[in-house]
Amino acid sequence: MKNWKYFLLLLGGIGISNIGAWVYLIALNLIILNETGSPLAIAWLYILGPIATICSNSWAGSLIDRINTRKFMIGLDISRAFCIALIPVLPSLFYVYVIVLIINIGSAMFEPTSMVYMTKLIPEKDRQRFNALRSFINSCGTLIGPAIAGLLFWMGTPYTAIYVNSVALILSAFIIMLLPNLDSQTVSSEMEKLSWKLIKSDFKMVYKFSQTHTFILKVYLLFVGMTIFMTALDSLEAAFAKEVIGMSDTNYGFLLSIFGTGIILGSLINTIFSKQLAVNLLIGAGSVFTAVGYIALYSSHGFISAATGTFMIGFAITFANTGYLTFYQNNVPVKMMGRFSSLFSIVEAFFIIVLTVIIGLTAELTSIRPVGLIGSLTFLLLGISAFKIVMTKKRKVHFKEKLTLNN
Repeated sequence: MKNWKYFLLLLGGIGISNIGAWVYLIALNLIILNETGSPLAIAWLYILGPIATICSNSWAGSLIDRINTRKFMIGLDISRAFCIALIPVLPSLFYVYVIVLIINIGSAMFEPTSMVYMTKLIPEKDRQRFNALRSFINSCGTLIGPAIAGLLFWMGTPYTAIYVNSVALILSAFIIMLLPNLDSQTVSSEMEKLSWKLIKSDFKMVYKFSQTHTFILKVYLLFVGMTIFMTALDSLEAAFAKEVIGMSDTNYGFLLSIFGTGIILGSLINTIFSKQLAVNLLIGAGSVFTAVGYIALYSSHGFISAATGTFMIGFAITFANTGYLTFYQNNVPVKMMGRFSSLFSIVEAFFIIVLTVIIGLTAELTSIRPVGLIGSLTFLLLGISAFKIVMTKKRKVHFKEKLTLNN
């Protein structure tokens, strides 16, 4: 019972942070779109995320695996809250991009840190259900966040919505303070040990693990590829909804709420049937149907058809995410998890930048719809590949057994 109290606290912190993150993302998209009217300018927002990852994650993994993860998460939440609160008073768009880059650096470090902490806190037997519950909580944020954003846009301005995210991060930091301290090490003692020689040694460790466990690497890279395509396609979403279909800011917020509804339904199914749903099936089917949802979205000509595609994306992504996260937690040793995810996130970030720039430029020079459709069809090919790989019978042992690091 005590452990579930901590699980619920963690889920509550995730939910509050997710609500604020959606409000922040929608508000920032609309601020940039209203000032520039350019899909390429919005694409730059999505590019800043991977640029931040490249700037930080070459060394962040070595830090994360050696520090007090709980204290680090609290510090990152408070720092990001302060930076976000500065956005409405910045004098020009250039400074907005600079502060967003700093915020994204904090987010790039927070993600692997929180994954390490969650893996330590949640026993292996409870991880699939917890990941499904996490998707459900995130979906509630995805549903509530855009609705709050739409309400705030109706009552005030997108800048009002920015402050909501700042407050949400402060609340998230407070909740993390209530969670148990799972690390005996302190930041100060471990920081002294961090050096370029140590970082190179960590690179070699991750490389050796990847060579030894090629199937784990292959499945993880499929997840990376899925993230790359989704980020690039999402960079067109606001411009497609407003400029191609002709939605208002409020209707666009409701469209994203429908996305959240899809996630809620998918998450409930994942939670209730967590013991019956195989991890490999979650990964394979989830990847394929997420891509199908994007095809439906960028084929749409009105709110109803766009909502259908958006709902399908939300519904399918919960299965894929639950499958990938559970596989990752059960197969990558927790003592090197920060280094593993941080180093491969650099590869992910590089290709996100390349693909997002290509898609943004092509949409700017031609038309958004065909670019979105071509990207979605390519994503579908990746999803089919993922389905074939994870459903291979002789590989299924990897979805049931937790591997340990070979020293």
